[in-house]
Amino acid sequence: MSEFVFSRLQYDSGDWDKVDPRMPANLLDSLVAYTTLPVHPREIVVPLAGAELFDAAFCYLSGRRLVQFSERERLHFERYVRRGGFVFVDDCNHDVDGLFARSFETQMAALFGPGALAPVPNDHALYRAFFRFEGPPTTSFELNGWGDDLVHDHLRAIEIGGRIGVLYSNKDYGCEWDYDFRNKRFLAEDNTKFGVNIVAYALGL
Repeated sequence: MSEFVFSRLQYDSGDWDKVDPRMPANLLDSLVAYTTLPVHPREIVVPLAGAELFDAAFCYLSGRRLVQFSERERLHFERYVRRGGFVFVDDCNHDVDGLFARSFETQMAALFGPGALAPVPNDHALYRAFFRFEGPPTTSFELNGWGDDLVHDHLRAIEIGGRIGVLYSNKDYGCEWDYDFRNKRFLAEDNTKFGVNIVAYALGL
């Protein structure tokens, strides 16, 4: 089995490099703890406009500010997804009307058509890809009333050929999991388990 690499997407606009710096190490620790997947020990940064994108099996894109892809970034994003790539996109503003959400959703509508981002039903295979969930776990940001003061009942996704190519969250999982992995022992339940599901689904485990 190939080594899993957590690839963070670099895009020219926005603040992709200013969000959830500890989250990748935390998720990688969970993959080592719960699975037999060989894991590269550190995240790597992959330019969306670079050719190395097409070697990545799993990509992560996040931020709080404007998402305005360049022409080459748009071309690569669409081509990567249509060729079977997987992108997990997480809005660090945890809302539905912030700058990241509005601008990213506009980009997706332009690339894949209006309505391409559709709710993921809570009985989707994503929620039983490794651990079993009844739908997307709620984050502390939603429960504390930050952002849009909503608990989002569904994630959204763009499916290509019956499989998710873009998984999109307004729940701010990136910041929810942005803590030193050694602190998981203080939690009643490891909240990164859903991240394991996302990776397992993306890789078809």
